Amino acid sequence: MVAASFSHVDTWVFDLDNTLYPPATRLFDQIDARMTEVVMRVTGTDRARADQLRKQYWLEYGTTLAGLMTHHGVDPVPFLIEVHEIDFSGLTADPALRDAIARLPGRRIVYTNGSAPYARRVIERRGFDGLFDAVYGVENAGYHPKPQPQAFATVFAADGLDPACAAMFEDDPRNLRVPHELGMRTVHVAPAPLPAADAVHIHHHTDDLGAFLSRCHSS
Repeated sequence: MVAASFSHVDTWVFDLDNTLYPPATRLFDQIDARMTEVVMRVTGTDRARADQLRKQYWLEYGTTLAGLMTHHGVDPVPFLIEVHEIDFSGLTADPALRDAIARLPGRRIVYTNGSAPYARRVIERRGFDGLFDAVYGVENAGYHPKPQPQAFATVFAADGLDPACAAMFEDDPRNLRVPHELGMRTVHVAPAPLPAADAVHIHHHTDDLGAFLSRCHSS
């Protein structure tokens, strides 16, 4: 029974992009395009090479920003402002998901590798205002991104949460490995599950976050 697996949970941690809105929205495609533009400008490369570097840094460091900071000394503050100036009109309110989140017992927080101001704009567009007790962006982790252990340690210490009594919901399976090691309940939110051999750090998979959350508690 799913509810029994979450009976100890008093803090619910949600990623933002492609977790609190469906990947079909393709919101992050806009961010990727803007990041590629920044990489072109910073490195002086053409679009194809810049796009390759963007992906390479994301794979190696967890975010493109972390790679740009490491290799090119990029200032994260203007970077985050620039890449998050996108069109939010494709996002719509989701009353059913709002209700499912609202019914969760305990604290509810958002933790994203994007910026906190960006996260709040997404939350507003989705109709989730007032649902979350805290919103943490990469700036709250000292610009250390998930999946780096230091990022989780910084944000969780600032929040005061006990990982043994918390659950993490993420679309990127890499970002569930450290939470699993810390003793959190881990949920992969994505259209398709990982192969079993790659999912040893994942307790649950769902392609419908609202429906899954409705099963996480007995009330």
